[in-house]
Amino acid sequence: MSSARALVLRAPGTNCDVETAFAFEQAGAAASLVHIGALISDRERLSDYRILAIPGGFTYGDDLGAGRVLANELRLKLGAALKQFTEDGGLILGICNGFQVLTKMGVLPGPLAFGQAGLTLTNNDSGRFECRWVHLKANPDSPCVFTRDIERLYLPVAHGEGKVAAEADVLSRLKATLYYTDARGNTKAGYPHNPNGSLNDIAAICDDSGRVFALMPHPERFIRADQHPRWTGGGISGRGDGFKIFANAMEWVKRL
Repeated sequence: MSSARALVLRAPGTNCDVETAFAFEQAGAAASLVHIGALISDRERLSDYRILAIPGGFTYGDDLGAGRVLANELRLKLGAALKQFTEDGGLILGICNGFQVLTKMGVLPGPLAFGQAGLTLTNNDSGRFECRWVHLKANPDSPCVFTRDIERLYLPVAHGEGKVAAEADVLSRLKATLYYTDARGNTKAGYPHNPNGSLNDIAAICDDSGRVFALMPHPERFIRADQHPRWTGGGISGRGDGFKIFANAMEWVKRL
């Protein structure tokens, strides 16, 4: 079994945990699905893992806003463990609802300062749930561990609150990692290429270290060619675009 352990967090309403764990396993990790209650009760310890993934879904029904209840639970009950985890060099990946959680608990934009304001993910400009495939371009200047050697991606999104919104001073210092584009790689292409109206077409961000990464698209939903919507007629084979994100995490952990 791999010595690189990935904890995929579960909570009421999580629905992409199995796919995320499978993606990590395909990249060579030993992935475990761990309920938030097991961490709070100390039956599982974050310190036993090198990677923490907060997957997509609708935790606690998004009843108080997308990701807010889980964010408060992590901040108030596991804040010390999370701080130690990041200080020890652990990797954190937040996908869709995980992105919402990380911003609302103050892990992003970083450095970790629980409860800081100025950045959120809010309702899509379209006023509806957006479920579509999007083109993405990586920021070559980003320090992000997960997007190394990535230039372009084609991934699905599925969210109702995915718009990156930030105060001007916070927006100016965000470490944007992925941008929404059209098929030619042009940003500022507008809707539906930017499916939610995110400021500066931002689809993903990371912290200053590059080890805490969050994105609205779902890389775990395209790790194989046959998950592509046109795979039968497009001559698509091999790994899907999203697989590289998980493989990059594993390459980083193996160097430690």
